[in-house]
Amino acid sequence: MSPRAGNTGTPHTLAFVESPVQLLNVLEWAHAQGPHPREEPGAGFTLVVLSPTDPMTRGQLRRMAELAREEGHEVRWEEARGGATAPFRTVGALTGLLRRAERVVMGDPFSRYVQLLLTITRARSLVVVDDGTATMEFVAQLARGERLVRWHRKGGRPAPRDLLFAPVSARARRRLSPAGNRTVEVFSAMPVEERPEGVTVTAHTFAWTRERFGPPRVIDGADLVGTSLVETGVVDGERYLEAVRTLAKAHGVHRYFAHRRESADKLHRLAVETGLEVVRPELPLELIARRGPVGRTVLSFPSTVVHTLPLALAGTGVRIVVCDIDPGWLTDHASPRAEGFLAGVTTTARDVHRLAAVTPA
Repeated sequence: MSPRAGNTGTPHTLAFVESPVQLLNVLEWAHAQGPHPREEPGAGFTLVVLSPTDPMTRGQLRRMAELAREEGHEVRWEEARGGATAPFRTVGALTGLLRRAERVVMGDPFSRYVQLLLTITRARSLVVVDDGTATMEFVAQLARGERLVRWHRKGGRPAPRDLLFAPVSARARRRLSPAGNRTVEVFSAMPVEERPEGVTVTAHTFAWTRERFGPPRVIDGADLVGTSLVETGVVDGERYLEAVRTLAKAHGVHRYFAHRRESADKLHRLAVETGLEVVRPELPLELIARRGPVGRTVLSFPSTVVHTLPLALAGTGVRIVVCDIDPGWLTDHASPRAEGFLAGVTTTARDVHRLAAVTPA
């Protein structure tokens, strides 16, 4: 780690994250910039955690914040959702930093919080780092000039709150489009098929993760990666449990790595009915897998990890297998966009083995 130095003229960078994966990807982006001397406090890199209320997410964020501090970055923790007045306090506390920042890095351009902050900043450089598969949809929507809507909500009727927030969201989308001396970069491990005009797309290779951790000890058997598609209302809970049970039996799965947003009730039932060891990771799965031990085969439904794990585990011999989502598993409430989006996540994944949707035994 380089010692702090006087002002070297490096732009002040302000990063906003709301999840552990976003924080990891900000660290990866910072690593990709190459070694830079640290500047005086307030003049270099400041990472702001807009903390959620979910205990599992908060725990992972605190562990990731420790890693960020070890890398020499300043971390600022904001209780951004701690009551009705928290957003006003948070925005007020950050306004000065936003006005001074020359570069703003964000993990979730769909976030209302981030969109509001974008209307305040005068930064001439904006960077979007991966927030999982949502990045694919963000880039496509930006390229087509569409309003920013999360893929699993697309096609539904806007809620009253969406309509009230629409002017802010529209202004944020304009800020995320290059214009004049304002540049926009997308730092992504996801496949980018529709590239917005003027937007720089930089490949995210998980170089920091591979240098910092591992290589892992590879063990016999298989691990299965969980998904929150049930919790987001996309996939039927009963069908999901049947699919997990069938996959575990067919592939010799021993451990189930839970997504941080999976409900405790669902995980308890899954453990009882399948006999799998349910693991709730304290860090993003890319780091857990890289530290090891990890199964010789890792199975996943369509999700971010089918794109990121092949990069994080490159050279380890671990085989990544993605299982398709059968259209019959989708709920009546699932967005009309869901089937095509999930299929696209699978077909665009590199260095993975594809498994057709399982038929329950």
